[in-house]
Formats: sequence, C-alpha cells, structure tokens
Amino acid sequence: MSIRESLDAVLRRATDSGDIPGVVAMLTDGENILYQGAFGKRALDAKAPMMLDSVGLIASMTKALTSTAILQLMERGKLDLDSPAATWLPALGDVRVLEGFDAEGEPLLRAPARPLTLRHLLTHTSGFGYEFLSKDLQRYQAARDIPELLSGQKVGLQLPLLFDPGEAWGYGIGLDWAGLVVEAVSGQSLGEYFAEHVTGPLGMKDTAFTLRPDMRERLAKIHQRADDGSLMPLDMEMPQDAEFEMGGGGLYGTTGDYIKFMRMILNHGRGETGQVLRPETVQLLSSNHIGELEVGSSKTANPLLTNDFELPPGISHKWGLAAMINADALPTGRPAGSLMWAGLANSYFWIDPHNGIAGVMLTQIFPFADVKAMPLFIEFEYTVYQNR
Repeated sequence: MSIRESLDAVLRRATDSGDIPGVVAMLTDGENILYQGAFGKRALDAKAPMMLDSVGLIASMTKALTSTAILQLMERGKLDLDSPAATWLPALGDVRVLEGFDAEGEPLLRAPARPLTLRHLLTHTSGFGYEFLSKDLQRYQAARDIPELLSGQKVGLQLPLLFDPGEAWGYGIGLDWAGLVVEAVSGQSLGEYFAEHVTGPLGMKDTAFTLRPDMRERLAKIHQRADDGSLMPLDMEMPQDAEFEMGGGGLYGTTGDYIKFMRMILNHGRGETGQVLRPETVQLLSSNHIGELEVGSSKTANPLLTNDFELPPGISHKWGLAAMINADALPTGRPAGSLMWAGLANSYFWIDPHNGIAGVMLTQIFPFADVKAMPLFIEFEYTVYQNR
C-alpha cells in the first residue's frame, strides 16, 4: 500500500466511524506536497464536505507566526530578546507576581524578581498563564472583574504572573503580549504586519484574524465533544470586532497555508517570494532556549476547552523560540530535534528538519487533546514514518 493509500485509510476511518466530523491533513518536503487529504464534513448539521481549502481556527498555531515577526524585528535591530520587554511596551513593566489570596479573597501581589524579557515571552518562561489552565487565574479574574481572553477585550490580558520570569515553564498568554510588542515597534496592527512581512511573503492568502466572506464560506464549525463522546456543532467564532489581534491564538487559516510556513522553516527561512528569516535565525528558533527546564504536561481548569495534556513519559521536551522540541526520538518515528505544536481546536503540526518533512492536521473540536483527534494525529504521524 502506498503512503497516500495508507494515510487516506487512516483519515477516512476516523470520519466514517463518526469519531471526527471532518479532517484535513497534509505532508510536505522543502519543495512539494507529498500528501494531502480531506475527509468528512465541515459541520455535522450541514452537508458541505471538508475540502483541502477549508478554513479553521488554528488558534495557538498562531504563536509561531508571532515569534517569526519578533525575530524579523530582531534581525532589523528594532529590538532584542534579553532587554526588559517594557523597553518597547511599558505596560509589561507593571506586571506583578501572584502569591495567593488574603482572607477576603483579594489577590496578594509582589514585584517580579527580575525584568520580563521577550525571550521569556517567546519561550513560555515569563510566568504568564492561561485561565483555562489555572484556577488561581480564574479566581483573580473574578476578584478583579477581568473577562476571559477569548472575549477579545484587551483588559483580558491584565493577568499576573504565576512565577518569576525564567524560573519555570508554563503555557500562557506571553505571545499575545509579544504581538502587542510587534505592533508597538512596527506601528502596524499585527494583522497588517503579518500581511506585509510574514503571511504575504509566504503566500498564505487564507490566513487572517478576520474572516473574509470567501473564507467564511469555507469555514469548518467547531464541535463540542460531550462526556458520552457525541459531538455538537457550535456557532462559535473568535470576536470579529476584537479590541486586539491575538498573537497567541487568533488566526484562522488553511492547512495549505500552514504548509507554506512550515516549508519556510525547512528551507532555512526562504519563502515563496524571498527570505523571510535568515538561516541563522531559523537555527536559533529551532534550538533549546529553556536550558535545564522541561516542557511539562498540563492539567485542565476548564474541561470544556481542554482536557489534561499528557506528554510522552520519559522523553525530554524543550522549547525553542516558536515551538516545542522533542529532545529525544518519539515512538512515532519523529527524530530528536523536531518541532511541534498545536491549536486549541485540535489542529496539530510537526516539522522534522532531519528528514526534511513537515506535517499538519486540522480538525475543529473542543476540548483540546480530544480523545479521538489527538490519537488520530499520532497515527497520522506514525503512518508517515512507517511508509518512508
């Protein structure tokens, strides 16, 4: 059986069984699409099929593009990774560390032990968290009447740190703040900057914070999985009139577009219309920047948005400047030194510089680490390596 037939069988089985409403997956090398397939429906309450150009919320897969923007500005001498980030965004100088709550439920805050830097923001070592991963942040939001981040309100970013910068790894809103740094330094909105310097040069024509009418016509609905395994389509979108464009998770896009970004990494920074990052910057992006710290598994504080996320035991995981790095080879066949991350609605990607390949899979399901979607991604990846 060819790799195309094998991958088709894996993906078709998931949609035919009803495990997944719809899925699009692609595999590329540095020059060509090696596989592409689309199966199932864009929504269970409609007849429209999932297509290769179907649009979905790529959520935290946005982060790698925001990191790219920061690194471009670094290349141009506009900023650096280790000066206080408040140099470019003074509000980051006012951030405090949450130590707990007093008897009346008021937050106990203190100044951080050291200034917060862009390197901290890009590597999730800043101390910023996500409310859907932290009961303490939910309690803080309630105490200060702060809306959830997905509201699109800028005040949703006004959260304290959960630890001192540089002292741990913790997943959070650091890249949303980094997006505001891009805006402050460039004088453009994040979407405008992407269009001119990142998505535009890469030919990513269907990747944006705001859905154009033609993108909405191809939009796959997010589905909520219930405890009994059933799936319900949601009329849920990221706010289209948001007060800020979320550099940590606000983009909609297609798998074909994201292939172009991953191919740029494989090609040492070269995009469709020229160099997007310098080769040495891509190498920097792909290197461990958290030292002896480890990327850890996470526990949910909002089961509607995410399940617990468990990393493979016994395997070291680090963070570069745009994605997680598996420091050891994985059972799927992915070699050490590869990059990987995902989006909240169960979209996933990996980039394997050693073999010169990269893969991406898009589904639209809450909660993250879905009991069917995540195993499907693992099987997709495993099938790729078994058939090489």
